[in-house]
Amino acid sequence: MHRFHVAEPVQPADTSRVSPTIGAAVRNAALDNYRGLVMLLMMAETLHLSRVARAFPSIRFWSFLAYHQTHVEWAGCSLHDTIQPGFSFLVGAALPYSIAARIAKGATFRQMFLHALWRSFLLITLGIFLRSLHRPQTYFTFEDTLTQIGLGYPFLFLIGFLRPRWQWISLAAILAGYWFAWALYPAGPVLDHYTGFAAHWNKTDNLGVAFDRWFLNLFPRVQPFTANSGGYATLSFIPTLGTMILGLAAGRWIKAASPRIPFRRLITAGLIGIASGLLLHVLGICPIVKRIWTPSWTLYSGGICFLFVAGFSWLAGVTDHKRRWSVLLTVVGVNSIAAYLMAHLLEDFIRESFRTHIGPRPFEALGAGLEPLLTGLAVLLIYWLLLFWMYRRKLFLRI
Repeated sequence: MHRFHVAEPVQPADTSRVSPTIGAAVRNAALDNYRGLVMLLMMAETLHLSRVARAFPSIRFWSFLAYHQTHVEWAGCSLHDTIQPGFSFLVGAALPYSIAARIAKGATFRQMFLHALWRSFLLITLGIFLRSLHRPQTYFTFEDTLTQIGLGYPFLFLIGFLRPRWQWISLAAILAGYWFAWALYPAGPVLDHYTGFAAHWNKTDNLGVAFDRWFLNLFPRVQPFTANSGGYATLSFIPTLGTMILGLAAGRWIKAASPRIPFRRLITAGLIGIASGLLLHVLGICPIVKRIWTPSWTLYSGGICFLFVAGFSWLAGVTDHKRRWSVLLTVVGVNSIAAYLMAHLLEDFIRESFRTHIGPRPFEALGAGLEPLLTGLAVLLIYWLLLFWMYRRKLFLRI
């Protein structure tokens, strides 16, 4: 994140010398709206629905919402679990548009690749910075969403210049190779989630934990690293790259078919992804675990992402993309890095400002149990208004 960027019209250019699949860049409203939903779900953590559910334990409505605003303990999927794959998928989907825009401005492959490396460095650095907040020293960890994307982004950029057939081969090699590496690593004696072959993907002892016990202790730390309490692993950036490649395919299809929408391809890919992920899980070959981003999770969550893109593409096609529902999401989607930073940096400041200048009583009007929800809605509104102000002034934070 190194500058404010004001959107400019892009002029077409001859791109045949770089890639036959890349043409002039045009923003895609469906992708912006989907990105907006993903970021709104992340920012909505400020609603603290788990606290509301604890205040009303007998009301299933609140427990249902709370479940879908938290990550599942290990295997499975909640709505909240789809945020990171959605963000990663959309990085891939945006790549054909990004490359086309740079080619149209006369950038060479070397310049674009160096920019990809710079972008990767900034994403990794920003992720570590955010994880280091309120800590006594830099907290070197690489499981943050931005860091995971940054680690895989240079590889995604290179894969983006391959022919579609080789992009699919790359995806298969990544997922199969990653699965094979975990399957070869000895399953630990502690069977905390699975028995049998699936025990290779247990939380307490797996390839990801073993790698991090070596890798993360190469960096200065307050205490030696032993395990991540949530089970997250640095190596997850490898299958996350697979998620970005799936997004790359979606972006390529949408761009090539424009102004038509390749609904059949998107929906078919979505159903195949979900079905194949579930089949691997049910057969015990590879469980669906978001926290360690198993290959079956890549397929399953990628399928969900394809269906979201198809749905938003349909909405953009049958309605005016400037209608209120679309603007609500677009304002967030076109400034996703700014939204990400707000969610990580501003909540405590805004809540403290409310307490100082308004006091707690307005947010307790419906009772103490709903106070977290009302305060969270107010914080979320402030986030959106700040993003709307940036949108109106064409201030877009880019990396």
